[in-house]
Amino acid sequence: MTNEPLRIGVLGAARIAELSIVGPARAGGHRLVAVAARDRGRAEAFAAAHGVERVADSYADLIADPEIDVVYNPLANSLHGPWNLAALRAGKHVLTEKPSASNAEEAIEVHEAVAKAGTVFMEGFHYLFHPVTRRLHELLDSGELGELRHVEAMVAMPAPPDSDVRWSLPLAGGALMDLGCYSLHALRTLAPWAGGAPRLVAARGGEKAGATGVDEWLYADLEFPSGITGTANCHMAYGKWQMSCRVVGTRGEATAMNFVQPHLDDRVVVRTAAGERTEELGRRSSYTFQLEAFAAHLRDGAPLALDADDALTTMRLIDDCYRAAGFPVRPRTVLPAAG
Repeated sequence: MTNEPLRIGVLGAARIAELSIVGPARAGGHRLVAVAARDRGRAEAFAAAHGVERVADSYADLIADPEIDVVYNPLANSLHGPWNLAALRAGKHVLTEKPSASNAEEAIEVHEAVAKAGTVFMEGFHYLFHPVTRRLHELLDSGELGELRHVEAMVAMPAPPDSDVRWSLPLAGGALMDLGCYSLHALRTLAPWAGGAPRLVAARGGEKAGATGVDEWLYADLEFPSGITGTANCHMAYGKWQMSCRVVGTRGEATAMNFVQPHLDDRVVVRTAAGERTEELGRRSSYTFQLEAFAAHLRDGAPLALDADDALTTMRLIDDCYRAAGFPVRPRTVLPAAG
């Protein structure tokens, strides 16, 4: 297969894109062909700041651009599903921010569109590609921790402003959508050491004041087929940042201190009868590892851990958590018909 650079189009001029796609594209020698935003001025500023080759007039124009192979979607949650569907129908490969859709019904449509398009679709759970998470899995594989017994993930942050789109139900906001999907996904990846995929046992949450139906925090209890227990917790008004994942075995335990942002804290703390040690796994961006894996799959057919099946399974679990905690599932957004 060719080693030509990926030709990437970016939907929106979100600040996260600098970390999630601009830096990784530069590191891999890929082309940022175009960017589009609702405000053309913002798109022009983004392009000028980050070396994007041109500005498209609209999201639809960007998706229709024949020079673009890969569409990267970091829009508001409510726009993930609609624009992922549009990009897939245009025959593009898609790298989308999580979650891939607003609810499971929409995720099913995305799943079907992937099968029809025959292109590559990946939900951006970038943490999975970093040595920090790989090391947690290696420790379970090696037997140093013994047999897995319990896992707990906590993804929390200080509260964003009340006006932030993450507090909007129509925009598919909420702590579980923004943060908790990481904790749920981290537990799901432990299925090989736990006898299979986890099921939801119970969930509870608290509503954001003044935002009916929007979860400020949500804690979920899960159980694996082998009887292993887990907690997947998230909080979007926590007062501090915490993004930890702790696995407990019969012989010891290991904690990734910041599995979601290992470029800020790459420590894995291991505790066994032999004592405690701290391993530092490197602060290279998890987003860079992610884009490398995505490119390797497109170029050479290298295995890719994330696909439309995985995205749909995660979205179903998110919906289950919302229902169990007494929240509505997130509503979908339907794009206006093209004129």
